[in-house]
Amino acid sequence: MKIHFVGIGGIGVSALARYYLKNGARVSGSDLVESEITEDLKKLGAKIIINSKVKNQKSKLNKIQKFIKEANLVIYSPAIPKNHPELKLAKKFKIKTLSYPQALGELTKKHFTIAVCGTHGKSTTTALIGLILTKAGFDPTVMVGTKLKEFKNSNCRVGKSKYLVIEADEHFASFLNYWPKIIVLTTLEPDHLDYYKTFKNYLKAFKEFIFHLPKDGILIANGDDKNISKLKTQISKSSFRILTYSLKNPKAKKLRKILKMPGEFNVSNALASLKLAKILKIPEKIALSALSKYRGAWRRFEIKKIKINKRNVILVSDYGHHPTEVEKTLNAAREKFKNKKIICVFQPHQYQRTYYLLENFVKALRKVKVDKLIITDIYDVPGREEKGIKKLISAKILVEKVKRKNVFYLKKERLLDYIKKEIKGGEVLIIMGAGDIYNLWKKLSLAF
Repeated sequence: MKIHFVGIGGIGVSALARYYLKNGARVSGSDLVESEITEDLKKLGAKIIINSKVKNQKSKLNKIQKFIKEANLVIYSPAIPKNHPELKLAKKFKIKTLSYPQALGELTKKHFTIAVCGTHGKSTTTALIGLILTKAGFDPTVMVGTKLKEFKNSNCRVGKSKYLVIEADEHFASFLNYWPKIIVLTTLEPDHLDYYKTFKNYLKAFKEFIFHLPKDGILIANGDDKNISKLKTQISKSSFRILTYSLKNPKAKKLRKILKMPGEFNVSNALASLKLAKILKIPEKIALSALSKYRGAWRRFEIKKIKINKRNVILVSDYGHHPTEVEKTLNAAREKFKNKKIICVFQPHQYQRTYYLLENFVKALRKVKVDKLIITDIYDVPGREEKGIKKLISAKILVEKVKRKNVFYLKKERLLDYIKKEIKGGEVLIIMGAGDIYNLWKKLSLAF
């Protein structure tokens, strides 16, 4: 079988590409930019065209056309517009097309699927559940929205059993394509309002997804989350079972001692995975052992010790881009590095997200316990910004509204020079955001 992926560098799409490569499919794909992910896929045998506007564009388009013409199936990222040239080609050659959520949805029907959803904590909780099942000998297939050291620096582990563990993303209502036996619901807060417009619509989508559970299905919900508690009252008469977990559980104390990840939110994520382990009758000893050995995920409070100007620095990379994630992660950093100077460089993700969540960002950034917070230019997500939105919001506007002396704006091009001058030795430098700010972390981690 030959499958062509449009937007193959995306964290979800690439996991599916890995899955099919491992199962013997011939994989090709395209993306706008080269990345660690596309390079890793090439090493596994995928043929990938980076389709940016550069020389030899005609040659690249001819190769892509050949890939699509030979394909049995074209899978595309949900961020890809319906009038994308590659989708038009697939239609022209009468090749079947599926969005990434649709393709993953087909797999969920064939497996005993455990889906982790929620505003925050999806990747970490999916990873923890995947690791527990692996250690317990369940041999699961796991697809997670980050790379794990335990999975050989991959976002996909392909197992041979009936168990499939997935991160169920709510953006574009993607998770409505999935049909799990167990759902883990971590948190509920306003997000993706560029798509949902209102929090009410956002909650409605989660409710609809939960009702994808069969009669003998199970919902594992965070009992500490107020919005989840409200949602629970609306689904209380359902035929599936509803179980909860809470930081009030005595197990939380034990987890605080064994987890390598900082923050109460990670204790909560671990409690969710323990609840799942109990349902599958996995011995607690095995589950706790897996949790204690978890080394953290790519861009999830990823720590590296480096030298800048021959001075020791603790460098942290974090994917956080929702106001609550930013606040909780930075305050967890303060708990972990109590007496150290903490400098954070934060890149807001997407103009629309920043605009719709502006007041939430302002409140969160006023509370963060760091010594310096540098906000750089908003990451522009190609094809996903409303017309005229850039006139309404900017990093400068965000800084002006926060009104804190230690919060200031700096152009992305000036960040590296500023950091070199600022570092005296012994600081914690956090590079935060879901966009190309990661390139700054790579420069710092490799160049010094």
